[in-house]
Amino acid sequence: MLHTARRLLTGPLLVAALGAGLAVAPEAALAAGVSTSVKVSTSLKVRSAPSLAAKAVGSLRNGAKVTVTCAVTGQSIRGSVRKTTLWDRLSSGGYISHGYVKTTRTLPRCASGSPTAVPPRAKPVAATKKYVVGTVRSFDGRVNLRSNPSTSSTILGSVANGAKVDLVCAVTGESVDGTVRTTKQWDLTSAGRYVSHGYMYSGPLKACTGSSVPAPTVSLTPEQFIKASVPGARKGYREFGVPASVTIAQAILESGWGRSGLSSVDKNYFGIKCQNGYHGKLANGCHTYRTQECSKKSGKCFYISDAFRTYATQAHSFRDHGSFLRVNPRYKPAFSHTKNANKFIWKVWKAGYATDPNYYTKVTGIMASWNLYQYDK
Repeated sequence: MLHTARRLLTGPLLVAALGAGLAVAPEAALAAGVSTSVKVSTSLKVRSAPSLAAKAVGSLRNGAKVTVTCAVTGQSIRGSVRKTTLWDRLSSGGYISHGYVKTTRTLPRCASGSPTAVPPRAKPVAATKKYVVGTVRSFDGRVNLRSNPSTSSTILGSVANGAKVDLVCAVTGESVDGTVRTTKQWDLTSAGRYVSHGYMYSGPLKACTGSSVPAPTVSLTPEQFIKASVPGARKGYREFGVPASVTIAQAILESGWGRSGLSSVDKNYFGIKCQNGYHGKLANGCHTYRTQECSKKSGKCFYISDAFRTYATQAHSFRDHGSFLRVNPRYKPAFSHTKNANKFIWKVWKAGYATDPNYYTKVTGIMASWNLYQYDK
C-alpha cells in the first residue's frame, strides 16, 4: 500500500576510518619500511591495487617476511589477524590486506598521488594536506564507496553509519535519495573513492578540478526536523491513537528527514499513495513517481511507477497518516498497542504497510537513536 524506503544505495558508500586495532600515523615517513610477516592458512595473493578485484601480481606463503612501506584504505577484508579496510603497500610495489599481517609497529600513510615518500625539505611546502571531515549518516546499512559518481559504477568498499571520512572535493553525478538529503553531489574521498553526499554531514566542499558542484538546498537539521514534527505527531496521537514516536520515525525514514522530492515538493512525508486517482479528504492531488518496492519472500527490490498523494502543508500529511492507519481495517490490531510504540509499528508492518523486509528494524532504530519515545504523551 505504501511507499517504502526509497534508497538507491543500500548496504555499502564511503571510505571507512582506518581498520580496527591499528594506529596509522599520517605521512609519517619510514624510509626503510616496516619489516613484518604474513599469517595465512595457505597462500596470500599480492595485488596491483588495494582490492580483491585488482590483478594478482604474486603470492606469499604463511610466515613469509615482507617489508611494508606505507598503508592505504581499500576494500574491507576479514583476514586471519583482523578485519580491516587497511592495505599495506610492499617494497615491491604490490598490495596485501593488513588483515593478514602480523605487526605491532605503526605504519605511515601512503602519500596521496605518489607511490614513494618525498624527502622533507628545510622549508616545508604545504606539509599536510587538509581535508574536510565528513560523518556518514545512514539508516540503510553500510554506504557504498564507488569508482565513479554513479550507483552503477564499481563498488570499491563501504562505510558504516557514524564513520568519519576525509573528503577532498565534490562533483556532480547521479541523483541519490539518501538518509540526509536528495542530491546530485558526490564527494571524492582521500582514497580516491566517491560517496553520495546524500549520506554525508560535512562542511562545504570545493569543486574537484574540472567539475562543478550542485547548488546547495536549504534543509532542516535532524534536530530541527524533529522539533517541527512533534506538534503534528502529538496531535495525531490524540486524534487517531498513533504513537507520536512512530509518526515521527516513519516521517524520518520515508522522507529522508524531509529532503526527498516527495516531501520537499509535495509535502508527503509517509509515502501514502493514491488509489485509482482517489487521494482522500486531506490531500489535494496525486503525483506519479518512480519508486522502489521490495518482495518480502525473495528479499529482492525492483522499480515501479506509482502515484502518491500531495498536500498543502506538513500538518495535512501528518494528520492523513494517522487517519490512513485508523480507517484501514488491516491495521486494526495495531491500535491495541497505542501505548507501546514498538508493538504498534510491528503490527502495522506485519499488516503489509511496507514491503521492505527491514522496515520494522529501521523504524524502531530511529525511535531509539533519537529518543522519540519521550513524545508519546
